[in-house]
Amino acid sequence: MARDNGGNGEQQPASSPQTGGNAGATPRRRRLRARPDPFLVVCRCFSVVTSIVAVLCIVVNVLSAIRSFEGGYDVFDGIFRCYAVIIAAFVVLAETEWGFIIKFWKILEYWAGRGMLQIFVAVMTRAFPNYTSEQKELVLLQDVAAYLLLGCGVVYVIAGILCIGFLKRKRQEKEISREQAVRDLEDLERRREELEQLLVPEEV
Repeated sequence: MARDNGGNGEQQPASSPQTGGNAGATPRRRRLRARPDPFLVVCRCFSVVTSIVAVLCIVVNVLSAIRSFEGGYDVFDGIFRCYAVIIAAFVVLAETEWGFIIKFWKILEYWAGRGMLQIFVAVMTRAFPNYTSEQKELVLLQDVAAYLLLGCGVVYVIAGILCIGFLKRKRQEKEISREQAVRDLEDLERRREELEQLLVPEEV
């Protein structure tokens, strides 16, 4: 019994620091993860809204192209709408900030460049409307999509002039560094726990 008590007495100090270390490390990791940058959250939400509006422009231009090609109504307007669809797709890809796109089109990394592209797509979407009575709904959809994307483009251009895009990139780099530091701390904590578990049998 004396040995059992002694063994328990030796095991408790070995497990207590481990528990204390985990208790101290876990809240620290939770605090780091529980504080997302509000500025980046707002930027991501606006990027999602812009992507949705750009997708709406793609849908509108596809419908307009189909109407134009049907029965040879207006082939040139249909071709024009096809170009609008392609450029609007680049707007959506730019909002994803995909490395492949940014690598070959560096101008899309800057908010002013994105804004000008969005304004161009908005103008293409609004151009050459058909005001026939049969297509009033399509024209209304064109107007809504065009003006929404125009508003997003204007906001991007103004924000780019104010260097908001530069601030966002710096905040993103800081966030990435912070996440990497958290992962490194988790790896170190896991490694420390493994080493402590290896030391326990030797002490017993």
